[in-house]
This record gives sequence, C-alpha cells and structure tokens, in this order.
Amino acid sequence: MAYSNPAAYLQASVETASPARLLVMLYDRLALDCRRAVAAQEAGDHDAARPQLLHAQDIVTELHSSLRVDAWDGGPGLSALYSHLLVQLVRANVDRDVVATRHCLDLVEGLADAWRQAALQAAVTA
Repeated sequence: MAYSNPAAYLQASVETASPARLLVMLYDRLALDCRRAVAAQEAGDHDAARPQLLHAQDIVTELHSSLRVDAWDGGPGLSALYSHLLVQLVRANVDRDVVATRHCLDLVEGLADAWRQAALQAAVTA
C-alpha cells in the first residue's frame, strides 16, 4: 500500500505499532525535538527552540504519566529520571540554556537506545 500523504502514513504506522514500537517512536521524536532545540539555541533562534522544547516536555509528561512505577524494580528510578528531564527541559526553555538542552538530549538518546534494544529483544523472544 503506497501513501501519498505523509500524515496518513504516520497514522497507519502508529495504529499498527506494538506497544514497544510506540515507546521507541516516542523516544525517537523526543530526541528529534531535543536535537532541533539544540540547533536553534546554538543559532540564537530561541523562538524556534521554544516549540521543540514544549513538545519535548509534552512527550516526557506523557511518558511519565503512563509509567507504572510499581510494575518493575526500575520504575521508581525511571520516574525520577522523567521528573529530572521535565525540570531540565523547562529550565532549557525559560533560561534559553543550550547546556541544559544538550544534557536532556544525552539522557534521551541513551534511553532511546536502551528501549530500542529492549524492543528488539522482546520481538526476538516473542
């Protein structure tokens, strides 16, 4: 099936993705938002960085609210990390702090890699 509309393709991808794949997609988008914000901040274009940082905050808020902290031993640690990320993203936006944005990007890229590997391992063992 060919899609001439990128939005339709994205919608179909989301609707047919496994929960693990959806999580990886969220992390990939979060990393993209952070990368775009870093680039905009480095260029001094804080108006362009703002929507990227706000979207990143929305994603972290969603990830945090959907986390079942008591479902596994790492839940409380991940919850604390999400809280830290949210504070740093707000700080990066309000203070126009590219160092804070880079810090968030580093954390997110590490988390994205970990979840991507977990999703691949789950798919192999399924």
